[in-house]
Amino acid sequence: QVQVLESGGGLVQAGGSLRLSCTASGLIFDNYVMGWFRQAPGKEREGVSCISWSGSSTWHADSVKGRFTISRDNAKNTLYLQMNSLKPEDTAMYYCAASLFGGTGGSWCGTPTGFRVRVWGQGTQVTVSS
Repeated sequence: QVQVLESGGGLVQAGGSLRLSCTASGLIFDNYVMGWFRQAPGKEREGVSCISWSGSSTWHADSVKGRFTISRDNAKNTLYLQMNSLKPEDTAMYYCAASLFGGTGGSWCGTPTGFRVRVWGQGTQVTVSS
């Protein structure tokens, strides 16, 4: 069974840090580009960060650039998102996504449609208090 499973969400004060993890199973992990998306109540799901098959290329939304870092460990079939200097506006459900299609920029990672998501995780909640 192909699945990706997120962990690491929680409640944190503004300015704090969290590290999200996403472990994949049932698929050849390094065949997939990976991404983190988030969805706040009443808003559309948006791309946060994406990473290429090898991890050599990454993209981050302007809203998180300089604060979030995406990485992957292909030996462990695991994707990470290090989130620093968290803000209340970062509060959302965060989803891990896998795609077979690479790309660059916001047209690739900015939306689930652009990323051509093949597998979604169940999500992990991140709440940042002011």
